[in-house]
Amino acid sequence: MDDARYVATLVRTAVAYGAQAANRAPVTGFLREGERVVGARVQDVEGGGEYEVRAKQVVNATGVWTDDTQAMVGERGQFHVRASKGIHLVVPRDRIHSTTGLILRTEKSVLFVIPWGRHWIIGTTDTEWDLDKAHPAASSADIDYLLEHVNSVLAVPLTRDDVEGVYAGLRPLLAGESDATSKLSREHTVAHTVPGLVVVAGGKYTTYRVMAKDAVDAAVHGLDMRVAECVTEEVPLLGAEGYPALWNARARIAARTGLHVVRVEHLLNRYGAMAEELLELIVDDPSLGKPLPAADDYLRAEIAYAASHEGARHLDDVLTRRTRISIETFDRGTRSARDAAELMAPVLGWDKDQIEREVQHYEKRVEAERESQRQPDDLTADAARLGAPDIVPL
Repeated sequence: MDDARYVATLVRTAVAYGAQAANRAPVTGFLREGERVVGARVQDVEGGGEYEVRAKQVVNATGVWTDDTQAMVGERGQFHVRASKGIHLVVPRDRIHSTTGLILRTEKSVLFVIPWGRHWIIGTTDTEWDLDKAHPAASSADIDYLLEHVNSVLAVPLTRDDVEGVYAGLRPLLAGESDATSKLSREHTVAHTVPGLVVVAGGKYTTYRVMAKDAVDAAVHGLDMRVAECVTEEVPLLGAEGYPALWNARARIAARTGLHVVRVEHLLNRYGAMAEELLELIVDDPSLGKPLPAADDYLRAEIAYAASHEGARHLDDVLTRRTRISIETFDRGTRSARDAAELMAPVLGWDKDQIEREVQHYEKRVEAERESQRQPDDLTADAARLGAPDIVPL
């Protein structure tokens, strides 16, 4: 599963049903009336300023930041969340001669090798992380751990030179008595920690709808009004409805648009029925139907669409999250960066100076990530990763 596309599609689905979504707008504190939470203070990190957002019930669903956000209330949390780091390697498909994936257990974690388009993903680690949560860094030791264990079951061993991309993420685990994060709970919990505030913590992607139902049911319980039963299990994400029929019609779509059927299949697999919106862009501007230079798995239309429809604000949004170019190419997307920025520019109103800032920022990010992956441990890897600025000036 592409977790970043899943999140973006989930947000778009919520907006389609009337939700308001704010990008790059962290909560800096809660609003109180006596002991009751009545809203939150939100900072606009790009435009500047801080805003008050009031609500009858607030749901705190902040994952690995749960302890930090609970502290904003000024109350002792009823439970604690610890962050567990998992890293993954991406290698070309031809480096491992297999038609199926692999899964086995190591002394510390589960090791898997799964197909990912023209690549394999190798994961994962399971180690405690108490450093910067926004940018968990993979160290040289993490990479060596995965290579050592996967090579124990491969006929032709992998080397560092085979690794196209490396990425890391954090799991929010409910803290228990065990010191090892691999033994902490992957389950979720919901609590009304103070009046007006519901906290949901723990959990995993595969149970997100159950988590959402439990959290919203708890919030509704605190409202003095009648609310209809939850129907999340019956609500498809945007792009799901109509997908099977479009898949069956992919050859006709290819003939109509002039794209190769493989390109149409790529769009349907990534966007579902929303692929029609990208095809409309290509009909209006046929140049968008061409591959992005140095990342030819992707069409130029996907870059423009990320900026126009998927909330991408900056170049790294597109190269690392709306697409996976940053981990699917040996250059980590640097050779595609300028072309991608120039495709985003007319959509977002960038001038030449902003294009240059976006490209430079992305190159610094890539170099900081590469440097972190050369470091021997978490502490030095974290310091190296933080060498790149987080926000691109507009």
